[in-house]
Amino acid sequence: GAGVSLLTAADVRYCTKDAWFQVKEVLLGMTCDVGAVQRLPKVVGAEGTVREICYTGRKVYADEAQRIGLVSKVFDDKDSMMSSVMEVAETIAKNSPVAVQGLKSSLVFSRDHSVQDGLMHIAVHNQGMLQSEDFINGVTALAMKQTDIKFSKL
Repeated sequence: GAGVSLLTAADVRYCTKDAWFQVKEVLLGMTCDVGAVQRLPKVVGAEGTVREICYTGRKVYADEAQRIGLVSKVFDDKDSMMSSVMEVAETIAKNSPVAVQGLKSSLVFSRDHSVQDGLMHIAVHNQGMLQSEDFINGVTALAMKQTDIKFSKL
């Protein structure tokens, strides 16, 4: 329940092969109220699967969680997962925070709007982004074949 609510609020979701997830509130005689019901259908997409998970309160094990899109990767153990998590976090952190936040905003917006509306949203965003110091630094580094780009900090 609460774990699924936290998980579905995350941008990137990983777990270990021994993990399981459960919307347990139904087994306690209550309705989930902290985000699982609102976000799980958007994350998984298959409405029937979401309903079955929520109505039954059954456990969703790591392999199924990956298959239905609840997590993107399953690791053998916590150490290998944490190593990968840190590598991904470091890779993201090297990118322009302005670009990463713009992508996040656009992905969230586009999830609930038409393609045309999503294109309009990103066009408005890019009007400012294309004038940013990060964009200038990125294009300059690309032209000079540099790999160590200095982006701003948020």
